[in-house]
Amino acid sequence: MKNLRFLKPVFSFIAIGLLITTLSRIFLFFIFKERVVETPDFWYIFPIGLRMDLILLCYLSFLPAVLITFLPNKWLKFTNSFLVIYSFLFLFLILFVELASPDFVKQYDTRPNKIFLDYLIYPKEVVGMLLKSYLTSIIVTFLILAVVIYFAFKKGKKYFYTTSTEYKFKLMVFPLVAFVLFFGARSSLTSKRPINASNAVFSTDQLTNTLGLNSFYTVAFAAYSIKNEGNTKMYGKMEEAEAIARVKKYMIAGPNDFTDAEIPFLHVQQPDSVLKKPYNLVIFLQESLGAEYVGILGGKPLTPEFDKLSKEGLLFTNLYCTGTRSVRGIEAVVTGFLPSPSESVVKLGNSQQGFFTLADALKHKGYDTSFIYGGMANFDNMASFFNGNGFQDIVDQEDFESDGNKYVFKGTWGYSDEDLVTKANNYFKSKGDKPFFSLMFSTSNHEPFEYPAGRIQPYDKKPATVNNAMKYADFSIGKFFEMAKKEAYFKNTIFIVIADHNTRTYGKNLVPINKFHIPALIMGPGVPKGVSYTKLASQIDIPPTLLSYLGISFETPMVGRNLNQLDAKTQGRSIMQFNDINAFRVENQVVIMQPNLKPLQFEIKNDTTLIPVKLNEELAKDALAHVITAGNLYKENKYKLRTK
Repeated sequence: MKNLRFLKPVFSFIAIGLLITTLSRIFLFFIFKERVVETPDFWYIFPIGLRMDLILLCYLSFLPAVLITFLPNKWLKFTNSFLVIYSFLFLFLILFVELASPDFVKQYDTRPNKIFLDYLIYPKEVVGMLLKSYLTSIIVTFLILAVVIYFAFKKGKKYFYTTSTEYKFKLMVFPLVAFVLFFGARSSLTSKRPINASNAVFSTDQLTNTLGLNSFYTVAFAAYSIKNEGNTKMYGKMEEAEAIARVKKYMIAGPNDFTDAEIPFLHVQQPDSVLKKPYNLVIFLQESLGAEYVGILGGKPLTPEFDKLSKEGLLFTNLYCTGTRSVRGIEAVVTGFLPSPSESVVKLGNSQQGFFTLADALKHKGYDTSFIYGGMANFDNMASFFNGNGFQDIVDQEDFESDGNKYVFKGTWGYSDEDLVTKANNYFKSKGDKPFFSLMFSTSNHEPFEYPAGRIQPYDKKPATVNNAMKYADFSIGKFFEMAKKEAYFKNTIFIVIADHNTRTYGKNLVPINKFHIPALIMGPGVPKGVSYTKLASQIDIPPTLLSYLGISFETPMVGRNLNQLDAKTQGRSIMQFNDINAFRVENQVVIMQPNLKPLQFEIKNDTTLIPVKLNEELAKDALAHVITAGNLYKENKYKLRTK
């Protein structure tokens, strides 16, 4: 063994890396123990974790092993300097993401992933949120990292310096070292494919499965996967023609309604009634307002204003969002595009121009179009996407600051919902008789849950809580309609209040379906009052339903349904994207597709209990068709209007 001392840096790197990841996994286990132990064979997370940790560390150890072996002894000083820097850089990163994991898992019910990378792009907003919501965690993290840096300078030479060893001996040993590292990184000699994150899946609880991974792996994999925009092959293969035919089965449009073979879903949608003067359209998108916070939907008593307004319009009681991020909600409500394993089209490169949106369709009908937001519109690439796809006017935080008016409150994410509705109401008044479409997007429901004092009777004693923020958001909804009802534009406008997603999407199932349940309320002329739509519906059904109220016909590529024309016999369906898992639900049956695994089918009981049932092959093909179609439409630029 003495002769193998030259490999000490590799041994030390793997040992310290395993110590970090194992202690972190144990810590996470005890934090979420109450839930994890409900999973049969939950202890698998530890052997699976050891395997996944070794895969990562063996990959990272290969370069040091090559340099130690092949660089001559006269380069020993350079080799040792590199080994110290390389080893501590990666161990530092591994430790950093593990320290960030507990709070991330609490928020997103999974280990750090692409969302973690997305937030790094917006340091101003994110740092503000972290300082106000996670200050204790930040202090602990920096103290630990400071101690690590101290020991890096003190002990680096001891653990990561190699020794001068006979060159021939190193060359003789290298094949064995390379084989061990290769075996460790691949973790199998019999499988045709290397082990990957799919091999950590052993239960139907997404969180428990991810505890078998490590956070550096999940973040690195997310970064690597960015190159696979729209990659749907991980769920299965299907010919494009079959996928299109299967998706069309779920649409209301008949074969004679489709207008362009090159844009497969482009069709004419007729209004429920034709009007000489079409109505305006206002979408008030609510940040994180899940159904669990809405009193009239059986949630907490936090929305008295929304509940009261429900008597004045059409309330959707069985509506499900398509994802867990704001950009996914924007994608569904503004474009009607199918959710896919790729990022939302709001952030993808090929959809920044010429991609269908309600704004583009309405602009072609003579509408003024706008996006009004209390924060910075460049967040999540919104401004770029909107500007390139039909939104003529983008009003954001900078416009609030430059218009000379006094506003109530500015928080980490921008101006309050109360300020937003005041700004929007003044903006709509200025349009006069010109028809307009506007997307309003709230901010107050976002951590660190800031809002002006004295507006609400707090639900919780501590002011900065999600419950109190929801109650303030509801107060602002009420204030908006109180102002709007006094203005001339009100009687000529269709309004919808709808959530983008829930606050936290978590649960013991592969897809926590109950956390995708969201509210929506349509109000305006021609909209039935005090009526509830109880059939299962998806967020992508909302934009075609809204168009049906405006009084004019539209050509649209949207595959969602006009729910006003859905007959009683047609089964309701919804589509949900949860990280890289896709769920396709028809009534109480749901097919769940995971990357590189066979689809599973469950019967749903009360949204929270999923009972495994035999897979319906046809339903599974329909589920796959929707994912395949989303990828094809994006890649082939076929989700658009015809060029005029």
